Amino acid sequence: MKKIEAIIKPFKLDEVKEALHEVGISGITVTEAKGFGRQKGHTELYRGAEYVVDFVPKVKVEVVVDSADAERAVEAIKNAAHTGRIGDGKIFVSAVEEAIRIRTGETGKDAI
Repeated sequence: MKKIEAIIKPFKLDEVKEALHEVGISGITVTEAKGFGRQKGHTELYRGAEYVVDFVPKVKVEVVVDSADAERAVEAIKNAAHTGRIGDGKIFVSAVEEAIRIRTGETGKDAI
């Protein structure tokens, strides 16, 4: 099993959700996040005063899939979240040792 974490622009969430649904991934977890990478935030003007916005709003999408489905899920996220502009985000893939469905006690692939 693989855990895919994607940090994306908030307005791309619906497109990513739909792309994952199209490749057969149904369960996702979404968390609002703030951060910055190479863009290092930006400067804004408010009531005549300039201030730095250090943390840019992002959305973190997490999904655990069978290893065989991981590549398709990553491609779906990458294509749906892409704008070609700085700050499109990152995708991280890591191994998951075990998954357990609390309600039924199912483990492994059956739990996801």
